[in-house]
Amino acid sequence: MKVNSIPYRSIWRDDQTIKIIDQTRLPHEFSIVSLGSVNDTYHAIHSMQVRGAPLIGATAAYGICLALKHQCDEASLNSAIDYLSSARPTAINLQWALKRMHNRLTANKKIYLTAAFQEADTICNEDISQNKKIGKFGYSYLKHISQKKSGNTVNVLTHCNAGWLATVDWGTALAPIYYAFNEGIDIHVWVDETRPRNQGAALTAWELQNHGVPCTVIVDNAGGHLMQNKLVDVCIVGTDRTVANGDVCNKIGTYLKALAAHDNNIPFLVALPSSTYDNNLQHGRDVPIENRDPHEVSNIRGVTTDNTWSETRIVTNKTQIANPAFDITPAKLITNYITDNGILKSDQLFRLSQVQE
Repeated sequence: MKVNSIPYRSIWRDDQTIKIIDQTRLPHEFSIVSLGSVNDTYHAIHSMQVRGAPLIGATAAYGICLALKHQCDEASLNSAIDYLSSARPTAINLQWALKRMHNRLTANKKIYLTAAFQEADTICNEDISQNKKIGKFGYSYLKHISQKKSGNTVNVLTHCNAGWLATVDWGTALAPIYYAFNEGIDIHVWVDETRPRNQGAALTAWELQNHGVPCTVIVDNAGGHLMQNKLVDVCIVGTDRTVANGDVCNKIGTYLKALAAHDNNIPFLVALPSSTYDNNLQHGRDVPIENRDPHEVSNIRGVTTDNTWSETRIVTNKTQIANPAFDITPAKLITNYITDNGILKSDQLFRLSQVQE
């Protein structure tokens, strides 16, 4: 995608140095950060300079490469895998990418740094390919809605950020929107702010504005009201892990949007790349839910009128805070899954296991 008319990926490499966009500085500052070590990579994932399941996986893959620059052997490989796997617990792509790097690099008797970078590059390129397919399949769904509305504006509600910033490029939930917009469909996006880190307001709106897609930021609790008043045609969200029975783990608040959509007979779609499908877990209750720092809830960070970064505490020091980062949306509330293998129902997700193989 483009920033100020210049095409960017969310992660790329310059020889053996990895470049990322620091998402903690957006939307107020576009900052590119260099990762030169496995420690830098861990910090980028843990601090959410990079976030979104597919991008976390891609970053971890490059982290393995950076670790092997110093000592290219199996002991260093295993140590890096153990270290990076602890960066964040919920998004399955982290473990998926680390396992894939391990399998690729231990297939031969000797571990080669060149092979590590080649495999990480392949993971990134495959992610882009998957997301383009999701965009194309999702576009067909949005085109159908547009035709039913006789070409009038198609209103999509999103939650969190599942755009190109959450992947290597294109995104998952936003890919159909970009594709539809590029094809001339009159489309508008309701963007949930997504407290407490405001990925919707800070990242999704910034992405869409850069691409020219009309959008409006709303508070998280406004979605149900909009649905009741027939101002939403379809909800599309991403996923950090979708398990065998079709339950979806995604950013906290997704479940409430699915309930509201179900109550108002509005399609609720999940954009699901095959790399984020986890058929090793049978039920959503088995997914480890990350509980993050209460500071994210107690304090709000932004810029002042003179563009100076500032932080404000909104509760007293004695306030007890819980900060679960994800919730589970049951498969029964999900209309369809937009995948790189087509638009599927929950009982068809086994096809994604075949893609992974």
